[in-house]
Amino acid sequence: MKKSKPKTRLTGLLRVIGILGVLGLLTVGLVNLYVVKSTEDRICSVQEPEGGADCILVLGAGVRPDGTPSDMLCDRVQTGLALYRSGTAPKLLMSGDHGQADYNEVACMLDIALEDGVPAQDVFLDHAGFSTYESLVRAKEVFGAQRVVIVTQKYHLHRALYIADALGLEAVGMSADLRSYRGQRMRDIREAAARVKDVLAVWFDADPTYLGKPIDLSGDGRVTQE
Repeated sequence: MKKSKPKTRLTGLLRVIGILGVLGLLTVGLVNLYVVKSTEDRICSVQEPEGGADCILVLGAGVRPDGTPSDMLCDRVQTGLALYRSGTAPKLLMSGDHGQADYNEVACMLDIALEDGVPAQDVFLDHAGFSTYESLVRAKEVFGAQRVVIVTQKYHLHRALYIADALGLEAVGMSADLRSYRGQRMRDIREAAARVKDVLAVWFDADPTYLGKPIDLSGDGRVTQE
């Protein structure tokens, strides 16, 4: 009987691990269901949102080693530009990762906007939009936005809109799905985990990496382009 104790303990441990794993998966599933269901009615994919927003917030995405935008980033910027031209908002806020000298999402986004003929003063750059959560916090706390139209792909919009709601921003989302994107299945898996992470960030009122001095969106965007 004594020899069976280690085996019994191992079986009990495996059972506990299994139960915890099931509870973890259930929690992830419920969080994702809530984030999606609570935001799906504010995502636009064809009809453009009404005007009156403070800015169009275009969320960053990958830039290739040669400095050109990834397909996802290109489509986000083009969707944002279409909204700007339609009068949805008077300003564009491009938020992305510029944490290293040799990697600059927002400069790439700015180049596209300027080449499209958007006046430089109407484009604001957030160089410290290192994550979706940080982009939304900084849009409110640094740039003073209250009403925003968020532009990104639909799978990503649910999380962005959830964060905006939690921060007290009045927000709608515009889907930038202009094509199919390679590797979307893995993105969906990572997004499921990211939704849980950002729900926790909201609950614990996590601080962004940087805040800084306020920047007035009614002013000249060129102050952010240096």
